[in-house]
Amino acid sequence: MLSSVRGSSSTLLRTCFGAATAQRSSSSTATRSTLISAAFAPRNNDQRRSYVTEIWKNTKASELGAALVRTKDLYKTYKPVSPGIRHLRRPLNLHLYEGRPLRMLTVAKRKNGGRNQHGRITVRHRGGGHRQRIRIIDYKRDAPGIHDVVRIEYDPNRSAHIALLHNRDPTAVGDEKWSYIVATDGMRAGDEVQSFRQGIPADFLAKHGVNLITTEKPKPRAAVEQLTTQQQQEEAEAEAEAVSQRSTQSLALGLLRSMTLKPGNVLPLHLIPPGTVINTIALSPTGPGILVRSAGSFGQVVAVEDGAKYVQVRLQSGEVRKVLRDCCATIGKISNPLWKNRSLGKAGRSRWLGIRPSVRGVAMNANDHPHGGGRGKSKSNKHPVSIWGWGTKGTRTRKPGPKGPKNSNKMVIRERPRGKEKRGLA
Repeated sequence: MLSSVRGSSSTLLRTCFGAATAQRSSSSTATRSTLISAAFAPRNNDQRRSYVTEIWKNTKASELGAALVRTKDLYKTYKPVSPGIRHLRRPLNLHLYEGRPLRMLTVAKRKNGGRNQHGRITVRHRGGGHRQRIRIIDYKRDAPGIHDVVRIEYDPNRSAHIALLHNRDPTAVGDEKWSYIVATDGMRAGDEVQSFRQGIPADFLAKHGVNLITTEKPKPRAAVEQLTTQQQQEEAEAEAEAVSQRSTQSLALGLLRSMTLKPGNVLPLHLIPPGTVINTIALSPTGPGILVRSAGSFGQVVAVEDGAKYVQVRLQSGEVRKVLRDCCATIGKISNPLWKNRSLGKAGRSRWLGIRPSVRGVAMNANDHPHGGGRGKSKSNKHPVSIWGWGTKGTRTRKPGPKGPKNSNKMVIRERPRGKEKRGLA
């Protein structure tokens, strides 16, 4: 009896609830249909479709990205509407050219996935990535004369930015008229750079409106005038001429340095004063710039001795080494110094860059890595080594000097700081 009463009451409740829900849904459906019909009453189906299409055409694809961007003074961050952009942080470079590179200064990049000609992997963790073209960079800067910076571009093959130069020489054609260089920090479109690799022209100062007036020879002192011997008078005149010549040379050197020491210019090392920040340093007088080419890096001229064969240069690692005085370097610091503080935000961006995942040694089997195998996560109390067995994480494997390659540290004056010495500098 009690169960039949409960069943009838629940049935009655379901009936009433269903009727009320149907009434609300019918009323809301009627309201929506009324609004939609009122909004599109004057138009037919084709007009509605074209109306929506026009709205979609006027909407830019970058509006969504612009709405999520949170720009700061140095970095660009994003509103975390997805895990992939929660930790994404990019350096803010509003001066970069957004178009494509100059086609004649690029070549196709063929990828091999870290494999050699036999198909064996020689460099791990490489493969895939977005399709890229290699920008041909002029590391020698042989062409003299003034070059105009047309624009600053992004290069997917390096951490630094590159600059497109236009040669003012009317006789230059093709590759000689246009060239790419590694941009220095602060370089912008419209700047002028110049290469003095072939030497400073004899009329360089005259072209800039500077006339070096030779100072008059100082008159000999009264004691010199009273000398009776001809030899003493000649010695006094030679000394006065030498003093005059030295003063003229020092004045010319000062003017040359003030006109040539500009970011982006190329100069021989013996013409760069100590303390100057440099980059793209060559190790041969006729060779390309090899050292100090990554983003934000710089070297510094430590000592320049008159008549010496070498110039002392401190590199980014802290190592001080000797470089031939006729080797050339670029004035300034490499561009994009904030690159090292970027955050990719997700693993997929590493795959876009052609970087494959790396697996820890303790997670491998014993036959795959010296740290592998065993029960649990342990490397069996061993010293950390690489997959090939040589020491890593601080162990020195290079043997300079008598036990290593001959003359390997011949040019090194002071090695880079390590361990406690490096921490003390920090």
